[in-house]
Amino acid sequence: MKRAQFHSSHLLQAETVKVPQMAESISEGTLRSWSKQVGDSVEADEEVATIETDKIDVTVNAPTAGTIVELLAKEDDTVTVGQDLFRIEPGEGGASSPSSADPAPPKQEETSEQPKKEVEEPKAEQKAPEPAAQAPKETKKEVKKEESKPSPAPAPKAPGSRSETRVKMNRMRLRIAERLKESQNSAASLTTFNEIDMSSLMDLRKKYKDEVLKEHDVKLGFMSAFARACTLALREIPAANASIEGDEIVYRDYVDLSVAVATPKGLVTPVVRNAEGMGFLEIEKEIAALGKKARDGKLTIEDMAGGSFTISNGGVFGSLYGTPIINLPQAAVLGMHAIKEKPVVVNGQIVIRPIMVVALTYDHRLLDGREAVTFLVKVRDYIEDPRKMLLAPV
Repeated sequence: MKRAQFHSSHLLQAETVKVPQMAESISEGTLRSWSKQVGDSVEADEEVATIETDKIDVTVNAPTAGTIVELLAKEDDTVTVGQDLFRIEPGEGGASSPSSADPAPPKQEETSEQPKKEVEEPKAEQKAPEPAAQAPKETKKEVKKEESKPSPAPAPKAPGSRSETRVKMNRMRLRIAERLKESQNSAASLTTFNEIDMSSLMDLRKKYKDEVLKEHDVKLGFMSAFARACTLALREIPAANASIEGDEIVYRDYVDLSVAVATPKGLVTPVVRNAEGMGFLEIEKEIAALGKKARDGKLTIEDMAGGSFTISNGGVFGSLYGTPIINLPQAAVLGMHAIKEKPVVVNGQIVIRPIMVVALTYDHRLLDGREAVTFLVKVRDYIEDPRKMLLAPV
């Protein structure tokens, strides 16, 4: 841990910044990284540290402009809400930084002595110190290179090597594992499948995607169509939008749609609120905004809280079949898959059509097989003829 080597007067003037409140259910996290070090100047609200929790990454910002004078925790430490995190000396852009103020006298001496050296010392002697001056720079580069190397070093492995690498699971991955196992243990999960002819929706997208991008600055994808189809199907099968709380079933008049998004740290499910009242473009814009926040690590607890039904699109990674796991306490999850051309029979003729296999995993405690299959057939019918969605009341 780096400690400031500042004069005591500077430390007395410094302000202590504590670990902020992160969410109602989160009391601790792991200090993942320091964006600033001792002696660095910061502006007000500039990021200083990142704390990883089991749900989101929380950034800690400077409360005021000034200079970082002390770090009170190390990277990978577990920190709790209210704990002292770092100290900052208020100032403008670090102008009052001791690190920049203390070396001032030596700089003046060097400036006054430099003309004398140029006159008294020969040119050869002036060049002599250059290699010595470069040596520390090369040493610093070597140290930086060593620090940037992953652990263990990526050395070529000999044939038959049986080496192992152990990596500690991050908090988000641990929480995901816990929730998935909880889902398997609690829900009476069952999966039903169906095939959807994507021809009509693909023609619709091909015809209007450029116009939509130009006028609304959003890419028209398949996710918005499936989201709209699900919200309409949930009206007719309300049990798929319900949840179990104790010995009661909670039915909802609204649809908060959880959309699964893959991030480097794990799968997250930000929520599109009141999706039942949105059209294609509104849903597409909201999904795009949430996806960007997820990939940038900027999701908040509010972005992921709740959710009454989940859609997961494994097709973007090439998945052809799969059985998604229910996101408790929800009753069902729809899994989309890759589109592949297949021979199918249409009006007695064998034709080639783009087919997507969709899967609905549902909690058999809430939905019977008839309801689950009916829901999936409704989604199929809406996707195969998108005009039906336009005719449905909002």
